[in-house]
Amino acid sequence: MEPPAKQPSEDAKSKPKLLGEDDFDLSLPGAVEERRGSVLGNMRVRIVRPRNLEFRRVAAGELEATEATAVPKHGWQRATYLAKRVLIGVPIATTMAENERLSKFKALAMLSSDAISSVAFASEAILINLVAAGSLHLGLTLPISLVIIVLLAIVAISYRQTIPAYPNGGGSYTVARENLGTLPGLVAAAALMIDYVLNVSVCVAAGVHNIISAIPGLAPYVVPIDIALVVLVTLLNLRGMRESGTIFALPTYFFVVSATLLIVIGLIKAYVFLHQPLIGQFTPTVQAIEPLSIFVILRSFATGCAAMTGVEAISNGVPIFRKPETRNAAITLTWMAVILGTLFLGITLLAMTYAVQAEPSGNPTVIAKIAMHVFSGPLSFMVPVFLLSVLGILTLSAETSYADFPRLASLLARDRFLPNQFSFRGDRLAFSVGIIVLAVLASLLLIIFNGNTNALINLFAVGVFIAFTLSQAGMVMHWWHLRGQQRAWRRSIIINGLGAVTTGVVALVIAAMKFLEGAWIVVVLIPLLVLLFLAIHRHYQRFERERTFDIPVRPQDIHHRLIVPIDRLDRAAIQSLAYARSITTHVTAVHVVIDVDKADTLREDWDRWQQHIGSDEETHLLIIDSPYRSLDRPLLAYIDTIHERHPQDTLTIVLPEFVVAHWWEYLLHNQTAFRLKAALLFRPGIVVVSLPQHMRAKPLA
Repeated sequence: MEPPAKQPSEDAKSKPKLLGEDDFDLSLPGAVEERRGSVLGNMRVRIVRPRNLEFRRVAAGELEATEATAVPKHGWQRATYLAKRVLIGVPIATTMAENERLSKFKALAMLSSDAISSVAFASEAILINLVAAGSLHLGLTLPISLVIIVLLAIVAISYRQTIPAYPNGGGSYTVARENLGTLPGLVAAAALMIDYVLNVSVCVAAGVHNIISAIPGLAPYVVPIDIALVVLVTLLNLRGMRESGTIFALPTYFFVVSATLLIVIGLIKAYVFLHQPLIGQFTPTVQAIEPLSIFVILRSFATGCAAMTGVEAISNGVPIFRKPETRNAAITLTWMAVILGTLFLGITLLAMTYAVQAEPSGNPTVIAKIAMHVFSGPLSFMVPVFLLSVLGILTLSAETSYADFPRLASLLARDRFLPNQFSFRGDRLAFSVGIIVLAVLASLLLIIFNGNTNALINLFAVGVFIAFTLSQAGMVMHWWHLRGQQRAWRRSIIINGLGAVTTGVVALVIAAMKFLEGAWIVVVLIPLLVLLFLAIHRHYQRFERERTFDIPVRPQDIHHRLIVPIDRLDRAAIQSLAYARSITTHVTAVHVVIDVDKADTLREDWDRWQQHIGSDEETHLLIIDSPYRSLDRPLLAYIDTIHERHPQDTLTIVLPEFVVAHWWEYLLHNQTAFRLKAALLFRPGIVVVSLPQHMRAKPLA
């Protein structure tokens, strides 16, 4: 029952008068309270101190939440929060985003690790395809590699044109969408996203296979090791760009130095001391299964183009560079192309002069065999050191995908082609959702293909060359549109035109040569992804168009009608009715009869309680018999009927809801309020108000 109303004089004594209270500024010392004493003229003033420092004042009417607001106070949520802090570190404020940008030294390690790491398996990919024509033709690996290096130079020069033209990044997606249209842009985005996922899978699988070359006993555990490495790289990336860049710099430069040492020692040993020919004598251990043809050569070239993946990463990530962004990005791109071309040519020369052949099983790898040839005798201790550097660069070369996939996904989300969650930055200013989705997809590929590098690499490079082509074609249109403003537009359009034609031809070659070996999966996935992007975009357009409420805009035009479902007239029901009566005098309490005795008790309690209600109120009790013992459906049917009969009124349902102290206690309640909220969510024009009644945890006596 409601307590009797207090006398006005007593109420005036008990309630303090608040002076200068500002609800918008929680950082001030607190409200100033003026309290009257029991003696006439006696007055005292006190300041209420704030309970915490969860907000700081920024300006008039503007507060800034501190890190304290994100810290749970107790329970399992606090334990989860502390574990998260240990794994990925403390949150970084948005104002510190500028400090998270990368120097050229760190950016080269982060954005070029994919391209540089490909030298560990690109030569092997060419060899394993050429061997179909017999071991005697493996010398063609060298001219094929030279063609790939020329292609690398063309693409690198073309992307140097893209960087200053699009300093905000976005790469192929942005360039193609703005110059060729939405559909080509989405094709480029789909191709790149598929390639980024494949890059993580291929690099991790290749790294593990190289370490298994040194420790064969780990062969049965390939997939678990693959997944563990993906999880490790994911956690490192969730820690933020600058910190992960620092971590990934070491293995990248360790591999560059180790590979350079391998090439220098190997070439001096072969050409100066042993006087070996440029192309050694390959042992005819493998008989030809098909004659040497242009198709065999093109297939080998298509597989070797895996060395080109990751070249576009720097142009995609221009915003992560320190100022001046475009100049630093262009310099880093040049460094990457020179390092990649030099290492690729050097390792190919070593494979040729030492006549190294690829094993069908992939164990040992070609680069492991080269290391065994070069680091022999007193240098044999360098073999495991070099293989460790290969494992490091291959595993962490997935960092290029982790840097660009989430950023590309955020751009698609910004343009409403992916869910909005992809555009949100996590605690460490990283696009956490994109990072986690990338890790999950890459892990699924590793499980499906059992960590087989050769099976995965057949899917590789198709998407990236499609993106190359669309990006360069978009740049051709870009320069054409600026022909009246740029003096050197002809030179620029020739450079990007050559890049578009070259990469377009390569994309067709790769798709044709590798179609039946797995490339068809990528060819099919790209249009499916584009359809998914368009479907998401249509949803957001429809959402924006139809996002309206059946509620008047002006407060004076709102006519309230409230319904309060009750089970019995207990404290929770009375409080809910009091809340409803504070909004309008037209309140209906509804009870659905499941138990007749309980309904009779409710009627008696209601008659006694109604004596405290003013005569001007229209608060009524409605009892609905439910002979089929259904609780939710009769109540929802009544709500729908009232909504149809009074469309001009704003119908509000007030749901008293019990919140228990422990999760397992929810099993002891039937969750009626939760079911009603879920059902009313899909009824437009109906407002739902939940009044939670919290049950405190008390120890058992």
